[in-house]
Amino acid sequence: MGKIKVLVSWCDGNYAVGTGEIGGTVLATGKTYEEAKTQFEDAFTFHVESCIADGDQLPEWIVNKEYEFEYELQVSAILNYFDGMLTRAAIARVTGINQRQLGHYATGKSIPRPLQREKIINGLHRLGKEFCSVS
Repeated sequence: MGKIKVLVSWCDGNYAVGTGEIGGTVLATGKTYEEAKTQFEDAFTFHVESCIADGDQLPEWIVNKEYEFEYELQVSAILNYFDGMLTRAAIARVTGINQRQLGHYATGKSIPRPLQREKIINGLHRLGKEFCSVS
């Protein structure tokens, strides 16, 4: 089964989802993460069908629908996804990154270095483990 890497970002109040891994770029947007994923998957299917109809060469695993999407959320998308579920104060506590900087990451004003992204992901994972430990 092939994997197709798909990037998810946040821009102007929408999730933007896209890949350029097969014969062109496929992009979609949505107000929610789930809506954006659905729009992307529909656009991807349309793109593949159009490529096949045009006689373009695609890998067999794409033509045979033997693939899955591997979504990678950029920090802006992660932070906006958790808005309303977690406060920035909570995220700041588990990551060690101040709320103001997290706000810059959420709006896209700043893009975190890979180490900062890792701190955010690890902090959210720790928080998830703490939630799971409650009985």
